[in-house]
Amino acid sequence: MNAIAERFAEQGVGSIFLYTNEAHPGEHYPHHTSMAQKFRHAQALREVYNVTRPILVDALEGDCHIAYGSMPNMTWIFNQRGIPIYKSDWTDTYSVEQALRYFIEETPARRRAGARLAPFRVERLEYRQQDRAAFYRGLERNGPKAVKEFRAAMGE
Repeated sequence: MNAIAERFAEQGVGSIFLYTNEAHPGEHYPHHTSMAQKFRHAQALREVYNVTRPILVDALEGDCHIAYGSMPNMTWIFNQRGIPIYKSDWTDTYSVEQALRYFIEETPARRRAGARLAPFRVERLEYRQQDRAAFYRGLERNGPKAVKEFRAAMGE
């Protein structure tokens, strides 16, 4: 996502990372009990994953996360008027980039060509590449408890 944010910043697109909670708490990164702890975890996330975008930290109870659907790894894109134009329950760089290209390049080109456009909603199933090894490395960052609980939940 850092690369996409950098590439589209030149076209006036802002990008933030909203840090909500630890999806798989463990010994190293447990469930948040204070805002100070949550800020420390967000800073560690920036360092470990080299997040270059601004990170906003949600309320301790996750008010913003709840308001926007509570999905574990979602992405929203808003237009300049604050209207949601893209919503995904899982962050997939290919999907996000295609959506940005559609709204920044294709839609304005159609308007310049004289098309009169009216908005409509689309819902479709997309597929993301799954890297199980990388996922488990991320779980291990949180601690053995996180790995154990996830494996149990998955029946592994």
